[in-house]
Amino acid sequence: MSGVALVIVSHSVQLAEGVVELAAQMAKDVALRAAGGTDDGRIGTSFDKVNDAVTELRAAGHDVAILTDLGSATMTVESVLDFLDEEEAAHVKFADGPLVEGAVAAAVTAQVGGDLDAVVAAGRARELFS
Repeated sequence: MSGVALVIVSHSVQLAEGVVELAAQMAKDVALRAAGGTDDGRIGTSFDKVNDAVTELRAAGHDVAILTDLGSATMTVESVLDFLDEEEAAHVKFADGPLVEGAVAAAVTAQVGGDLDAVVAAGRARELFS
């Protein structure tokens, strides 16, 4: 499977997994990975979890859109993006939008064949479900 995949970054393991579960209901063919909580299971974010999810999806041939829940998760994602070389950075983008609505919209856009820019734009949209 190729196309655009999503990484869901949350301070909570359960929240990240729940968003992945919800988005998967709408986009069964899209690769989704949860990167929630710290490495030792506490509330927070983990550079390694985000980086590992991106690395796994890129190794499978996917472009990757990343969505986050709160500001410090965004800082973690920005750190991961800073460590990518220029070639990889062209295939991994941050979608700064609402986590749940953005993840569903991005996943559906990926499901119907949207490219990375279209998926990121869908993930950033703030008024899709209002």
